[in-house]
Amino acid sequence: MNVFKRLRQLKTLLVDDDEWIRDAMSIFFKSEGCAIQTLETAEEALPFFAKVRYDIVLIDYMLPGMNGICFAKALERLQADQPKCQSPIIKILITAHGEAEIITQAKATGFHDIIHKPFTPEDIEIALGKVL
Repeated sequence: MNVFKRLRQLKTLLVDDDEWIRDAMSIFFKSEGCAIQTLETAEEALPFFAKVRYDIVLIDYMLPGMNGICFAKALERLQADQPKCQSPIIKILITAHGEAEIITQAKATGFHDIIHKPFTPEDIEIALGKVL
């Protein structure tokens, strides 16, 4: 199955404090005909979940304020308050920190995959292909 064909049917959110990454991912997704919402911080992103149900969330680990793992836990709490008929949010962690502790925490928090920085568009495509 074409990853982007499936992504066109889903709502994707990227939370990363690096403006270059947000801009590059926006261009990449748009070039494939897919929409992506990009935000700088977890605190900025949380209110969006009260309005919009995202299917996929790409989350940077090292964010100002709340880190990516804490953000994912907050998303789980929000989803627990929503109707059970919704499928779980697909969460992918983006990190430049490859420490075993972070990887273990990410897996325990329910991240579906981990992408290590620096990454390429192909790395994103492969990770999304695995989870879709």
